[in-house]
Amino acid sequence: MSATLFTNVQIIDGSGDAPFAGEVLVEGNRIKSVARSTDGLSRDGAAVIDGGGQTLMPGLIESHAHISFCDTPDLEGLGDIPPEEHTLKTMTYARKMLDQGFTALFSAAAAKARLDVVIRNAIDDGLIPGPRMRAASPELTVTGGLGDVRRAHMYRETFAICCDGADEFLRTAREMCREGVDTLKINPSGDEFVPFARAHQTVMNEAEVAAVCEVARSRGKKVAAHARSAESVKMCVRNGVDVVYHATLCDEEALDMLEARKDDIFIAPAMGIMYATSQGEGAKWGIDKDHPVAIYFARELEMCIENMKLLRKRGLRVLPGGDYGFAWNPIGTNARDLDHFVKLLDFTPLEAIAAATGLGGELMEMDTGLIKEGCLADLLLVNGDPAKDVTLLQKAEALTAIMKDGAFHKSPRGDAEPGRVAAE
Repeated sequence: MSATLFTNVQIIDGSGDAPFAGEVLVEGNRIKSVARSTDGLSRDGAAVIDGGGQTLMPGLIESHAHISFCDTPDLEGLGDIPPEEHTLKTMTYARKMLDQGFTALFSAAAAKARLDVVIRNAIDDGLIPGPRMRAASPELTVTGGLGDVRRAHMYRETFAICCDGADEFLRTAREMCREGVDTLKINPSGDEFVPFARAHQTVMNEAEVAAVCEVARSRGKKVAAHARSAESVKMCVRNGVDVVYHATLCDEEALDMLEARKDDIFIAPAMGIMYATSQGEGAKWGIDKDHPVAIYFARELEMCIENMKLLRKRGLRVLPGGDYGFAWNPIGTNARDLDHFVKLLDFTPLEAIAAATGLGGELMEMDTGLIKEGCLADLLLVNGDPAKDVTLLQKAEALTAIMKDGAFHKSPRGDAEPGRVAAE
């Protein structure tokens, strides 16, 4: 069994605890030992990596991944991509995420029914490089909901499957399970850039949400929901949704209901898209700071910040992951969300890192996200101290090494040989 020893490193273990000097021994695809010293572990038979005081930390985990959204400037553009090209594009974005230090992705929706499933399986089979994945369905929505881009006089599609009534949602959810998804995505609320389904509007009904959650429970799947409006959040809580995206417009009752389920629900506000839009970063695509959607998102971002701070005080697990996959909020810039958590939500850098690693591992339901004996060896060697400057994690050049499943995706400078310290 192959072994790698990281020595002379500062360790951020993903728990939120302070970094410490130490060593980490990897055997096969798991962490064998962690020592709080710089010479406490055996070198016998191991490839020794001298970190030179750099930071060793768990790989990042994206809680709101859209690797098949292809940085589109509009929803209809996704429907125009043929499935063959779409698969290849999604494959390249999977690699891009791993290149950026994300060793696991929890998908928040695929643009076509089997895209996530095919890419997840190819990664698991070693055919293509990419992070661990929890594959999602497209977004299950209603006629006139977020993702319904159809017109009466012409055919169009995007990242959604339109369903109406509990029976249609039930059947479609079962079809998605048959095709192999891990997560069923639903859109019980609207979004401000959809003129016929605004963010404050709840467009799915109770029976429709309940139908999808019933299928998920019977098949051992997760349910994730696009839920901005207060009522859509309450509907999610009542029916057992596992991951609530946004939750930006919560009222006091919604906050209370979320708190009552704090041990079995995750919140991911998706601040990235709101921030980028409100700051006019979409100007090249016609959405500058004076655009009505940008003005609205600036207001919603304020409400999001207030509600996320309240939810965190109430003990909810709030995770970074900012709806990256649109032209002005592109895939590969996902680590920016950690800085949003620090600057906007008052997380410390260590707390933001713990949310993107340790808590992300809980979301994935995999032994990842921590530097701990027995955990999967998904690791980053970072040139610098992200516990002081979390923006380091936005820079691929700061990632000296990227290890996934015990193997280097990106090797440190000077490959190590068994029993020998790697050259500087």
